[in-house]
Amino acid sequence: MSRPRAIIFDWDNTLVDSWVCIQESYNMTFRHFGMPEWSLDETRGQVAASMRDSFPAMFGERWPEARDVFTKSFSDIHLDYLNPLPGAGEMLAGLRGEGVVLAVVSNKRGGFLRKEAEIMGWAGHFVRLVGADDAEADKPAAAPVHLALAGTGIEAGPDVWFVGDSPIDTHCAVNSGCTPVVMRPDPPSEGEFVHPPVRFLSACMDLVHLVREL
Repeated sequence: MSRPRAIIFDWDNTLVDSWVCIQESYNMTFRHFGMPEWSLDETRGQVAASMRDSFPAMFGERWPEARDVFTKSFSDIHLDYLNPLPGAGEMLAGLRGEGVVLAVVSNKRGGFLRKEAEIMGWAGHFVRLVGADDAEADKPAAAPVHLALAGTGIEAGPDVWFVGDSPIDTHCAVNSGCTPVVMRPDPPSEGEFVHPPVRFLSACMDLVHLVREL
């Protein structure tokens, strides 16, 4: 691996702990439609794509209604559940101190994403925070990566790392020509990643240590 000029992060469950909030928002939506609710494990296994990519298959012609119900449900509760993952803030400050350009590409809607970054006090760390619907297509497409890097003078390539926690993140990295890195407590399971990460890190500060070694 070469030292990164830029690092693009996923947001949910890469920098902030949000699974319980996501689960409750989906279940509030399912209750509206009289559908079975998801356990936390089911939520972890099912949620990755943006609403415009996943809701038509889940809700059929009523997917715009489901989008609106989910958006209202999430808006009502997401700040109550907003917590940083251990070491995330220290990691971001450390990477900026190393001169690495930082950005976010998430399938969370852009307005929610940027509001959460402001509340966390992290917005100033990033050159851009790109959420669902901000680019012409959502993750795993390459479009949000290119939007995140626009104006930085850095093009997507091996010296741009995409750091996330799920297969859709490594897929996005490969689609955009970036280096895929998985950062989460649990190592990848066999067969989990169609596009395996180049590196697995179990804690946020491990990323800073790795950059400093290169």
